[in-house]
Amino acid sequence: MIVGRFYETPNMASATDALQTSILSLSSDMASARSIVLIGFMGTGKSLVGKILERQTGFRRFDTDEIISQKLKMPIEAIFSAHGEESFRELETETLRSLSIEEPAIIVTGGGTVLRSENVDLLRQMGTVVWLDADEATLRARIHRLSDRPLLRTANPEASLSELLEARKPRYNSAADLRVDTAKNNPEQIAELILKNIRDLPVGE
Repeated sequence: MIVGRFYETPNMASATDALQTSILSLSSDMASARSIVLIGFMGTGKSLVGKILERQTGFRRFDTDEIISQKLKMPIEAIFSAHGEESFRELETETLRSLSIEEPAIIVTGGGTVLRSENVDLLRQMGTVVWLDADEATLRARIHRLSDRPLLRTANPEASLSELLEARKPRYNSAADLRVDTAKNNPEQIAELILKNIRDLPVGE
C-alpha cells in the first residue's frame, strides 16, 4: 500500500523545493492526530530526529528503547543477549501499553516495534505515524559496525541486514501515515518537513 502521494514542485532549484520530492503527503483522516510517532529501520535517524522534534515543538519525548533500558538498567544489546528477542518484543508492547499520552508528544520506537500488530494499533491511536526510510546502501554506510547491532550479530551481518530490511519494509509501509526519505536529507531538514506536512498538529498550543 502506498501512503499518500509524492509532492511535485515546479522549481527544483532551491533546497526547500528539492526536499519536498522526498516526502509523502498525509492521508486524509489524520486531522485529529495529536502526537508524532517515529518508526523505521535502524540507522534512519529516529532518535536524533525525535530529539530535534522535541526541541522544536516543546512536546515531551518518549523513546521506547530508552524507557526499556532504564527500566532494566541494561543497554539494549545486553537485554537481547540476556533475555532474547521475544522477551524484548514483549517489553516493547508493555511499554507502549503503559504510555499515558494526555498531551501531544514525540514517540520514538525501535526498529522492530511494527512486527506486532498490537503495537501498530497502539501507535496509530497515539498520533501520526511517520516512517523514516532510507535505501540499503545508505543504511550500510550509516551502520558502520554492523555486528554491534543485536540482530546483526550473525556470520554475515550484511546479508542479515538485507533480510531484515526486506521483511520489515512492508510492515513500515502499512503502518505509516507519512513516509520521509532520510537518505538525502539531514536530521534538521527531516524534522522541518515532518512539521510542515502534518496537518492540524497543535504545535505551540
